[in-house]
Amino acid sequence: MFFRISTDGLETPVSLTGAYSGATRTSCWIVGGGPSLRQLPCDQIAASPAPKFCVNLAGHGLLRPTFWTAYDPTTRFQRSTYLDGSILKLLPRGRAMDVVPGTTVKVCDSPNTVFFDRDKTIGFRDFLGGEFRGVTDWQDSLIQAIDIAYRLGFRVLYLAGCEMHVRPCQDWVELSQQFGVNYQPRELLRDFQQRCLQQQVPIQQLDPEKQTQQYHFEESKPLAAAIQTDLHYFRVAQYLRLSRKAMTLAGLELISVTPDSRLNDYFRYEPVALVLSRIQSEIGNPANEPTRGLYTEQVLRTPEGLGPMRDFKPHNWSRDSAPAKPAPFPRTREQRLSRVANAVREIPVSIREDG
Repeated sequence: MFFRISTDGLETPVSLTGAYSGATRTSCWIVGGGPSLRQLPCDQIAASPAPKFCVNLAGHGLLRPTFWTAYDPTTRFQRSTYLDGSILKLLPRGRAMDVVPGTTVKVCDSPNTVFFDRDKTIGFRDFLGGEFRGVTDWQDSLIQAIDIAYRLGFRVLYLAGCEMHVRPCQDWVELSQQFGVNYQPRELLRDFQQRCLQQQVPIQQLDPEKQTQQYHFEESKPLAAAIQTDLHYFRVAQYLRLSRKAMTLAGLELISVTPDSRLNDYFRYEPVALVLSRIQSEIGNPANEPTRGLYTEQVLRTPEGLGPMRDFKPHNWSRDSAPAKPAPFPRTREQRLSRVANAVREIPVSIREDG
């Protein structure tokens, strides 16, 4: 599923599927680049004992990711992300031989970087289905991050900075009201623009770079591009709505912590404070955990009131019945050819001399 690639093209499998699962459902923050991220307590999110999975430029200047993925070209992203060995970077195969911006280093030589194949055949019914398939390719980095997080073993995803819509700036909203046009929360930016044009709202007098609220970091697109981005966000929100049954069957829960997100119409919304409290109750609060006596006192540290526990083997189970370990992956060309040759089934052939 996941693999490393060297600069000569050699691939080495990396076992990451289910690596972050646990005895209970593990959780992860999915961080988008929406402007609302600046209104969330990012310092508390960063300090919480749950990993942060950032998408594209999301989180820049506010928090560092634990995991990172991107759908767009390599040149759009930061050198410090690619070269930071503390970040696990998960990227499509086609990015391996790109050059890290501002360096002469190939992406495949960046520390802590693995790759995957994309799969364009996945639909809503089989979303998240099958560890031997590629990552879902619906031409969107958020979908890609959700699929990867699931394969890593996470089953509760908290979506922060994921408005899934582009909002007009407040000056535009107030200007349009003077002409009898009221912006409807989360409506398509294209529809709002068309209504403004019909009423001859002088949008052109607004600063072109400040007509819309697009990201929490310093970047903006022209209005025409922002309208297309908003349409893309709308489409992705509908993709996720239509995939809810598949996610339920797969045991994945999406929870939005983004106020005024289009996803809030289809998925549960919870305030960040509630989510932080839950994560700390499930995992622990590193800031408040005591250390006094841990090295010097022999204290049985089990939950109060816990009943007896004892480990048993499965009924009729023995080490002899355990599945055999798979053969190691062949690293050289000769080893791979030998494995293929040994796997070919022998077919007996008889020669008839009588013609």
